[in-house]
Amino acid sequence: MVPEPFQYATIRVVPRIEREEFLNVGVILFCRTMSFLQARVALDPRRLELLAGDADAAEIAAHLDARVRTAAGDPQAGPIAQMPQSERFHWLVAPSSTVIQTSSVHSGLCEDPQATLERLFSGLVTTTTRPRQLD
Repeated sequence: MVPEPFQYATIRVVPRIEREEFLNVGVILFCRTMSFLQARVALDPRRLELLAGDADAAEIAAHLDARVRTAAGDPQAGPIAQMPQSERFHWLVAPSSTVIQTSSVHSGLCEDPQATLERLFSGLVTTTTRPRQLD
């Protein structure tokens, strides 16, 4: 199989814009040549509470879920979800919120966009180590 070009962005939660701190909570991946657009998110309420105890995790999770459904083209997600994949991707990565933001768009080559999304999600979002206690 020939590698195909793809684009992706990391989804971030920025609960207090003035502090410039964020949590990576998802990845959006678009591969036009394979007709693939998908977002994967996971919000860890404990990490969010450590960063901003007053943040509304349920409300943030609902907005993240709306992005996943929009990427998937879910008819219940509204008119943007009915746009062509390329337009949905550009809408999803455009600056639109102070609390939920995306990174710059990055590109690469892949043979399997689903596997690439999982690899990026694992490397950019999933935490596998516990923070050390400082003395």
